[in-house]
Amino acid sequence: MKYKILNENIVYKGFLIVKKAKIVHDRFYKNTPVTYSREMVDRGDSVAVLLYEKDTDHLILINQFRYPTTKKGNGWLLEIPAGGIEENEDPIQCAIREVKEETGYQVSELEHITTFYATPGGSSERMFLYYGEIFEKDKIHQGGGLNEEDEDIELQKYHISQIDTLLRSGTICDAKSIIAFQWFRINKL
Repeated sequence: MKYKILNENIVYKGFLIVKKAKIVHDRFYKNTPVTYSREMVDRGDSVAVLLYEKDTDHLILINQFRYPTTKKGNGWLLEIPAGGIEENEDPIQCAIREVKEETGYQVSELEHITTFYATPGGSSERMFLYYGEIFEKDKIHQGGGLNEEDEDIELQKYHISQIDTLLRSGTICDAKSIIAFQWFRINKL
């Protein structure tokens, strides 16, 4: 199967970049290729980390405002720490940096869970998902995000006995956190 991007242009550049392209590709069940236009959010790659505070049996989560969730929710989302990978940044180093900025914890070792496309129908974003174990003593500052980015992040801890309740109740409702919680249930409990 072959495809070709005939043209691609940036149609919006702000916090996100939106591109529009004309594409032609082979089809599974017809001998003639199909040509059409599509838009995508060209977001870049990101990381997310499920943090387990081993000495207290708590998962470290963050609560922050997420504008896109206001259409169907209250705007605040409880999730695992995450962030965008900067140009030429190693995903593991990005994950360590994001954990420190958002939670105040210093994590030294990360286990790769998986890499996946967050929303492949409309975004180029690929997410590197990690697991890290920490201890209470690894909290080296308050966390809450970077002042220069005006981040407003609340740190929350949940005992591992609450995983099923958080998932069933819909309290955890973003894909990266659901994937991480399910992985934890299968591999660590």
